[in-house]
Amino acid sequence: MRELIRQTCQAFEIEILKGVVSQDHVHLFISAPPTLAPSEMMRRIKGRSSTKLFQAFPHLKNRYWGRHFWASGYFCVTSGDLSEEKIKEYLEHHFEPKGDDNFKTDP
Repeated sequence: MRELIRQTCQAFEIEILKGVVSQDHVHLFISAPPTLAPSEMMRRIKGRSSTKLFQAFPHLKNRYWGRHFWASGYFCVTSGDLSEEKIKEYLEHHFEPKGDDNFKTDP
């Protein structure tokens, strides 16, 4: 999942500043071009990653019938009053660190 999200973000000039892949959700702290709406970013990330997962692992279609790998919603906010350091600190404590990978996985 991490690699698929990385590839999609790179293709659309979205920089992942920090990220966490958990068992049942993903946190992304990103920097994106101002011309790309949050809804469009999520459509591309979710759509492209689920399509590629279903292609690589056809048995997932049985588990996620209706081709709905992702939940329909997402939560998006701007960093606003929070500093970049505070957001990164939150993500650092959201999982067990493993090396210097910028896109970690929860245990």
